[in-house]
Amino acid sequence: MKSVQQEVDERSNLTGTNKFELLLFRLGGDAQGNHNELFGINVFKIREIVAMPEITAVAGAPQHVLGVVNLRGHIIQVLDLPGITGVTPKTGLNIMLVTEFARTTQAFAVESVEEIVRLDWSQVMTAENTAGTGMVTSIARLPEAEGQPARLAQVLDVETILRRLNPEQDRQDLSQAVGNKISIKPGSVILAADDSVVARALIEQGLDAMGLPFIMTKSGKEAWDQLGSIATAAEAEGRTVYDRVAMVLTDLEMPEMDGFTLTRNIKSSQRFGNLPVVIHSSLSGTTNEEHVKNVRADAYVAKFSAEDLSRTLRKVLGA
Repeated sequence: MKSVQQEVDERSNLTGTNKFELLLFRLGGDAQGNHNELFGINVFKIREIVAMPEITAVAGAPQHVLGVVNLRGHIIQVLDLPGITGVTPKTGLNIMLVTEFARTTQAFAVESVEEIVRLDWSQVMTAENTAGTGMVTSIARLPEAEGQPARLAQVLDVETILRRLNPEQDRQDLSQAVGNKISIKPGSVILAADDSVVARALIEQGLDAMGLPFIMTKSGKEAWDQLGSIATAAEAEGRTVYDRVAMVLTDLEMPEMDGFTLTRNIKSSQRFGNLPVVIHSSLSGTTNEEHVKNVRADAYVAKFSAEDLSRTLRKVLGA
């Protein structure tokens, strides 16, 4: 039987193996109570799970903001996740998921929590081409349980959900936030990877404001494949990948290949090893920052502040 410390160490080391843990929960179904689907969120974003406490409604709160709770002296906003996703809980809002990501703490009300499953990112496929509103970033193929058919879980893009509820966050003067244009070698680009539609849009706006040309990809695997193609084309012209790519900017949570694996692949490659890599993620905490060092990333910057991103890129690029 594993000790608590062994379980903690094992969970902390998952990020170095292209694996992660997904908390599965249910939100409800349609008006008839059918189609109660499974949803998921990365365990690293969960601070705690509690039975639904008393919520204080806030005057003038936006739609789907239930109010606030006092959790051990901290006032935390509670969001109606079933309402946001357009489903109806059959038994009510029974559980509160307290989350920390993208520099914020907030709680999501859900109907029930199922289990935590350990997955490889290769078991997670992008939801980009599925019908939807952009709130689902990927689809996880869950391990088959005895006597049960194969199951799928929708991984929610909670950053997108927050941005849609608080659109004023995006109303900033980017040119003022990022400062003067950044110069890189002519003919080179920033190779970026992020699976979130909203995150990609924000990154593209930020890089445009900095005057940086870029190629945007949707996963670590796509970025890795793109990097190989760029290098091959450059070498055919008698050049190297360093003439074509100034830096790699990557998210951490991505289907097929996560940002840690992408970074480790780049830094351990004779072909790409000297490319600067900046990790740009909503995941925070000392454990993740330690893993950033372990995979030899050149810098880490938390999502999403155009000013902080610009400052980090200038430092890494020496601009």
